[in-house]
Amino acid sequence: MTTTLPQALVRNFLGNSPLWYKQAVIGFLIINPILFHTAGPVVTGWLLIFEFIFTLALALKCYPLQPGGLLALEAVIIGLTSPTTVSHEIESNLEVILLLMFMVAGIYFMKNMLLWAFTKILLKVRSKALLSLLFSFSAAFLSAFLDALTVTAVLISVCVGFYSVYHKVASGKPYAHADHNHATDEEIRQAHQDDLQLFRSFLRSLLMHGAVGTALGGVCTLVGEPQNLLIAQKAGWDFVQFFVLMAPITMPVLFAGLATCIVLEKTKLFGYGTLLPLNVRSVLEDFATEQDKKRTKRDSVALLIQGIVAVFLVAALALHLAEVGLIGLTIIILLTAFNGIVEEHQIGKAFEEALPFTALLVVFFAIVSVIHDQHLFQPIIASVLAMDPHSQPAVFFIANGLLSAISDNVFVATVYINEVIAALNAGDITREHFDSLAIAINTGTNIPSVATPNGQAAFLFLLTSALAPLIRLSYGTMVWMALPYTIVMSTVGFMAVYTTL
Repeated sequence: MTTTLPQALVRNFLGNSPLWYKQAVIGFLIINPILFHTAGPVVTGWLLIFEFIFTLALALKCYPLQPGGLLALEAVIIGLTSPTTVSHEIESNLEVILLLMFMVAGIYFMKNMLLWAFTKILLKVRSKALLSLLFSFSAAFLSAFLDALTVTAVLISVCVGFYSVYHKVASGKPYAHADHNHATDEEIRQAHQDDLQLFRSFLRSLLMHGAVGTALGGVCTLVGEPQNLLIAQKAGWDFVQFFVLMAPITMPVLFAGLATCIVLEKTKLFGYGTLLPLNVRSVLEDFATEQDKKRTKRDSVALLIQGIVAVFLVAALALHLAEVGLIGLTIIILLTAFNGIVEEHQIGKAFEEALPFTALLVVFFAIVSVIHDQHLFQPIIASVLAMDPHSQPAVFFIANGLLSAISDNVFVATVYINEVIAALNAGDITREHFDSLAIAINTGTNIPSVATPNGQAAFLFLLTSALAPLIRLSYGTMVWMALPYTIVMSTVGFMAVYTTL
């Protein structure tokens, strides 16, 4: 059957996205210029924001870079903003871009150490409640100093590795069997089918505990999430100052989140509490023992180097030895130089995770440029600032939390912190009040965003990973399993903001 040119064009446009999604994006692109010349730039600007949030909310249908990028390009072309303003926004946030480019890539070269650590935790701890707590706390601690996406990637790698090993054994094949499709259960033996279902449930709960842990730790420091550094940069806070200012909100939320983890495992509610089947544990322990025997001295030295560099990373961040992006580049140089990674294609793989989101972040800044040029949020910010000063941080927490639950929290934080810094520069608020609002924006965009995969990049990364369909982790399942965390963490966060700021 011959494909006509229009049919080919429709198929190529936004790839495998649903036809209705493509039609919606085309409709946006058609209506915006018309509305700009009839209703004016302010109305068109607001519509553009909702269109962009639409692309973020439906990130599973199409990565937002392409449709969001087309909207941003059109905004520049029709005059909602200018290339100069976009360039200025990018220059103002260069440190955040360098963080994503270099820190995420740097942590990529620590993956073996992190994999080793999480593997030991998984196999040495037999109590499911304690294991879940350790997974969540470890993910939180690592995300506070490293990067939530990379920590999530490590958790996925651990689970994929163990899942594939057991799937092979359950199919009657040896560990080292290369040609095995673990995406299908056709070869699973009858005796292993129940254990496989329990193993999937076990991995789902561990991954969700770990993913929430990345949010618990990510909110605490300026490198935990991209928007944290953006907010810290605008506020002039260093690593220690950021941590101290956030602690009255983040520490109660951290303890509440960890307590929720234990309660969920003990009560077995919301899909948690499944134990690791004994047959599966036996298979995994045999596999881990075999892998330890294969480890060479060179491999052991590489793990040692990664551990030393990890200690240096924590110290460099705490002492603010350099800008975060430059520390990330230092990590790349040290880990590659001392572990013999000297070929260009080996180094290039480290940047694959970070660069798509870095490009999307630049598109964020283009949309923010529209908001800035058309003064879209000034009336909203003015109305909030007209409220009782004591209640303003709580209002910001709620507003940021609701938006971050349905769209990307980096975009939400970028919009609000720019408006608040403008109010400070205009003399509408004091420096002390600005600090309170900035803290509310940071915690508001980080904590409630665990509600859906849309808000947290780490959650979205998990949902779109190759592991999710293997362990039957769907969008609805993630929302359901995150619900108790969302309620507890958001409530505690709101109360802390309301009482301390």
